[in-house]
Amino acid sequence: MRRTKMTAKFRCLRKVGALSACIALLPTASFAATDVALLPRNLSPWGMFMNADIVVKAVMIGLALASLATWTVWLAKIIELRRATAAAKRRLSLLESDTTLADVEHDCRDGSDAVAQIIQSAAREATLSDGVVDDGFKERIALRLERVEAAMSRRIARGTGVLATIGATAPFVGLFGTVWGIMNSFIGISEAHTTNLAVVAPGIAEALLATALGLIAAIPAVVIYNYLARSIAAYRALLGDASAQVLLLISRQGSLQGSLEGGRRSPRAARAAE
Repeated sequence: MRRTKMTAKFRCLRKVGALSACIALLPTASFAATDVALLPRNLSPWGMFMNADIVVKAVMIGLALASLATWTVWLAKIIELRRATAAAKRRLSLLESDTTLADVEHDCRDGSDAVAQIIQSAAREATLSDGVVDDGFKERIALRLERVEAAMSRRIARGTGVLATIGATAPFVGLFGTVWGIMNSFIGISEAHTTNLAVVAPGIAEALLATALGLIAAIPAVVIYNYLARSIAAYRALLGDASAQVLLLISRQGSLQGSLEGGRRSPRAARAAE
């Protein structure tokens, strides 16, 4: 009889324990269901952008526009540099041939490239000086060529400052988006009174996406800026060679003019000596 009572008591305790375990598991199951329900359905880059805060969206849009501006400047400057370099090499080969300043100026009269501007400026100064080739004329020519070369260098470098600005500021703009996203995550934790993944994950994902966009905008801008800087330096060297060739051409013509004038004066000097 006593054994039967003990067996019944044990069975009752087992049922109470199982019921208590089920009751204890009910909040956990409900919280897990809530976590799954709160998790964002789309964690792709576009989905994170659409679910982002308005400030983070503005940061992402600005970085995307900066990246677009970088590649636009790259394409435009590559085309411009290739055309300018080809024209400069063509004019330079013309200056290195056996020619005169008047002939070269006639060939470049309708040209608008940098070397044509250098040749036209030198020819204009020669016209204003009435063909007198002396030390003052050479100094004026050198000054004109220096100013034209500086102006053409500034024109070819126009637009590259945008790349430097993007390369220097884009990482910090992306960092701002990162800080804002993390701040939103902490605010969500504070409001929900929980540290579960459903509250933390979206803000962290948005923050990392802003950081990635900042790097995507900055790294190509720095690389393209360095490449264009080297190309522009090579182009400036071509302009320097063209200026040197113009000065050599003028000096050669001055020497020939001096020789001709000396040959004309020598008979007069011989008769005066007699």
